Amino acid sequence: MTTPPPERHPESRTVHPPAAEVTGSRPLGVPIHQGHVFAFDDPDALAAAFTDPAGAFLYGRMGNPTVRTLERAVADLEGGAAALAAASGMGAINSVLLALLRSGDHVIAQRSLYGGTMAMLGDLAARWGVQVTHVGGDSAEEVRQALRPNTRLLYLETISNPMTRVSDLPALTAVAREAGVLSVVDNTFATPLLCRPLDHGADIVVHSATKYLGGHSDVLGGVAVFASAELHAKVWHHASELGASADPFTAWLTLRGMQTLALRVRRHCDSALALATRLAAHPAVAAVHYPGLPQHPDHALAGRLLDGGHGGMLAFEHVGGRAAGHAFAGAVRLAALAPSLGGVHTLVMHPASTSHRQLDDEQLRAAGIGAGTIRVTVGIEHPDDLWADLDQALAEAG
Repeated sequence: MTTPPPERHPESRTVHPPAAEVTGSRPLGVPIHQGHVFAFDDPDALAAAFTDPAGAFLYGRMGNPTVRTLERAVADLEGGAAALAAASGMGAINSVLLALLRSGDHVIAQRSLYGGTMAMLGDLAARWGVQVTHVGGDSAEEVRQALRPNTRLLYLETISNPMTRVSDLPALTAVAREAGVLSVVDNTFATPLLCRPLDHGADIVVHSATKYLGGHSDVLGGVAVFASAELHAKVWHHASELGASADPFTAWLTLRGMQTLALRVRRHCDSALALATRLAAHPAVAAVHYPGLPQHPDHALAGRLLDGGHGGMLAFEHVGGRAAGHAFAGAVRLAALAPSLGGVHTLVMHPASTSHRQLDDEQLRAAGIGAGTIRVTVGIEHPDDLWADLDQALAEAG
């Protein structure tokens, strides 16, 4: 016979309301578990939760039901064993780098990387003595020549920003694996729908969930996916102490956005190809950088590596150089002049006057970027409306 609970005072009853249980049905939407502290009936289970990344929930920084749902969803899309959600894309990247690198280690990194990643590698080099060698993304021999006895990581991007170079992941990760070096691939621009780097030999995949996964410019988040549960556990222990954990509402928004990921990515890719084709024929455009075009240096590789499209980002060179590129960026009307990418809106940036404004034309060329380069991250608007906007901006820029 069950003993009825004791009659308690109002002060206690307000702190301990009876929790509603969902029985006989299930929510179609993922619930938001906002609580960040979890209670236990068993002291041994409480103690075990401190060390088990897949175990019972204990504290929000170490795990949460809504966050874990996001982690499992992205791990499933990437074909990984487990995932770790973070408060931003850089939170995911830093969690991986800081967990796996020590002072004196060596990293081989692609030359054309996201600026935040480059800044972090530079900081690790300056403050902690981590050595960094930069390579292209197309030569396995270059990676092999860069290997040292203290090499710990190979860091790549599936599609580089903003010049859209495609990394030869199978060839490069094979060299790393043969040498016992872990491979980390930023797959933000490709998404798991176009490429799954773990299938091509990577050990860890990182995403800025702020971009295509969230997809609506209302989320700041990141995810790291691991090929093995052991590697995930190693990074999880460090990330829990680092404190870059994702919050439940961000995880819920990202999951909500991911429900339309396949539809959005298809539209992004189709529209980007249509715009790239038209831009390539425009007299004010000197070159277009988009893997879907036959003249792109990585077109054949992209055909083997990317499945279902060539991404939603392109870049092109204005014949008028820096001044014309700057003028073009200020002349768009439907597209927005803004950073980031992967949302429903089309965004335009002129790197020489914004993200790379500190570089002169010669330094820009060394970085692979032209003084008149324009980056276009294509949204889901109608491609004819987007072309009309780009066309008028080209005319106004002269």
